[in-house]
This record gives sequence, structure tokens and C-alpha cells, in this order.
Amino acid sequence: MSDVQEFLRETVTDNPVVLFMKGTAQFPQCGFSGKAIQFLKSNGVKQLTTVNVLEDAEVRQGIKEFSNWPTIPQLYIKGEFVGGSDIIAELDSTGELKQMLADAGVV
Repeated sequence: MSDVQEFLRETVTDNPVVLFMKGTAQFPQCGFSGKAIQFLKSNGVKQLTTVNVLEDAEVRQGIKEFSNWPTIPQLYIKGEFVGGSDIIAELDSTGELKQMLADAGVV
């Protein structure tokens, strides 16, 4: 396993909620990453780890291979890949996102 893949595996398993995004939670650098942060914050997330994929090209490519998902942002809850901003929005609209976050103990 490459160092990048090991970093990704450790990051998603060691943290209850991880968002791989463009930019930071305080300064998202794409609209989709910004929407993802807004959904998480509006659901009361108190413990969130973010990884700015713009800081490392290997991480940016590696996360796409790790999840087999071509786009950023990518949300992981309790080590499981949830999806990108469209899926996050859909889960929020049905109340499932809040339940998933509650189950992870971060709201």
C-alpha cells in the first residue's frame, strides 16, 4: 500500500467525520466544497476533520482512487464513504445526514 493510500485509510478510520475538499472549512475554494461544509455545519457537526486536496496533488488523486469516486468533495462518516455534495444534499433533505452524524457521535 502506498504512503498516500495508508494516509487516507488512517485519516478516515481515525476520525469520525472527514471531508476531503478544495480549500478549508473556513475558506472553501469551490462551490461544491462550500455547500458540503454548510450542510455539515447546519446539522450541528462538532467534530469535523477536513483535508484540503489542493495542498497535495498525490492526495487529490489518491482519494479518487481510494473511494473509486471521481470528484471532490468526498465525505466519510465512521470510516465509510458517503458521497459528494449532491449525495450530501440529498441525505440532508431526507434527514438521513443528521441521523448518520448523530450515530457517529459528532452532533
